[in-house]
Amino acid sequence: MAKQSQKVTLAGFRDIDEATMPLVDKVIANHAKRIGELAAGTETLHVTLKQVHQREKSEKYEIHAKLLDSGKVYVSKVTERNLLAAVDKALNKLINEMD
Repeated sequence: MAKQSQKVTLAGFRDIDEATMPLVDKVIANHAKRIGELAAGTETLHVTLKQVHQREKSEKYEIHAKLLDSGKVYVSKVTERNLLAAVDKALNKLINEMD
C-alpha cells in the first residue's frame, strides 16, 4: 500500500527571521513524516502562527495545528515563549491524538 503524499500549509510565519525558518521547517518535516505513517488517507496539515505578545525579549507564540485525515479533523493549540518548542508541542499533540 503506497502512502499518500501530504500537503503542509503554513500561515503567519512571514515575519520569522531567515535563521529560524529552516529550523521550523525541519521540526514540521520530522512531525509530518510521523503523521504520514499514522494517517489513514490523504491528509492536509495546516500550521498557523499567531504572535501573542510583541514585547522585545518576551514574545509569546501561539501555534494552531489542524490535520485533515480521511475526513477526520484533529486540532491542537499551544502557546509558548519559544517558537520551536511551540511548533513541536502542537504537532506532538496531533500525533498523540492520532495514535
